[in-house]
Amino acid sequence: MKPTSISAEALFEAHRETLRWEWIAGHAHPERRFDEAAVRDAQSAADLVGYLNYIHPYRVQIVGRREVAYLSSSSVEDQERRISRIVTLEPPVLIGADGVSPPDRLVAMCDRAEIPLFVTSESAGQVIDIVRAYLAQLFADRITRHGVFMDILGLGVLLTGESGLGKSELGLELISRGHGLVADDAVDLYKVSQSALEGRCPELLLNLLEVRGIGLLDIKAIFGETAVRRKMRLKLIVHLVRKETMEREFERLPYEPLYEDILGIPVRKVVITVDAGRNLAVLVEAAVRNTILQLRGIDTYQEFIERHQRAMEQGDE
Repeated sequence: MKPTSISAEALFEAHRETLRWEWIAGHAHPERRFDEAAVRDAQSAADLVGYLNYIHPYRVQIVGRREVAYLSSSSVEDQERRISRIVTLEPPVLIGADGVSPPDRLVAMCDRAEIPLFVTSESAGQVIDIVRAYLAQLFADRITRHGVFMDILGLGVLLTGESGLGKSELGLELISRGHGLVADDAVDLYKVSQSALEGRCPELLLNLLEVRGIGLLDIKAIFGETAVRRKMRLKLIVHLVRKETMEREFERLPYEPLYEDILGIPVRKVVITVDAGRNLAVLVEAAVRNTILQLRGIDTYQEFIERHQRAMEQGDE
């Protein structure tokens, strides 16, 4: 489950060092939060933060150089009216960027309305990018899946299957072949957009891989920095099954690509039988290479069907 809100104080502390900002007004309400309905209705984090806009309420409003010029370049009455309208937007936070000083009337208004006002010398564009990325992860739909999540040939691959089939051992062999570990045993999957899932490792399990008979291995310490990844986009699920399960539940040559639905997003899936003498690492690499071809629009199975159809037509002739 995703959180439905976050306080202004938590947002400030999360980026105190990154954005080097100051909290100059609205201290009386540090627990001020995002509107929960706005968070639920937002299609993406882009709906939760942006430049000052009187049409979009309940979002972080960024006041940069141009916005300050707009608020200041008018009569006293117009300034008061423009600034007062910001209160009706009910922003959880106002952020002054570009190193400009917000108008005194804006600072006073934030104190009266108890709206937290942060200021930073960083550019408005950078502030939007950083806060948007933070909110995208924070408010993303999420789920925890069991398996080993890896970077194989640049593709995010989740190894799943029944307990005892050797997923972690397979992960260890793939690491020794130059691929990277994201997470073992538990993987946190975030829906970061309408078509993308991002996998991360829970903090408790970071860089660790459990192998039966050996115990916990610190992959980063053993294999070095290049053997671990912080996050990857999930593109493929490799599901390991026993021979009898394969014969009972799956086609040897599926007519259509397999997919598994995760948080409403279909993810490509291949099924590999675990049997004595099979080199699973090579098979996984082959499945990944084939998936890369499919993502480029090259479908080997479909090409075979067309080749077979042409052969049949030539035979009829």
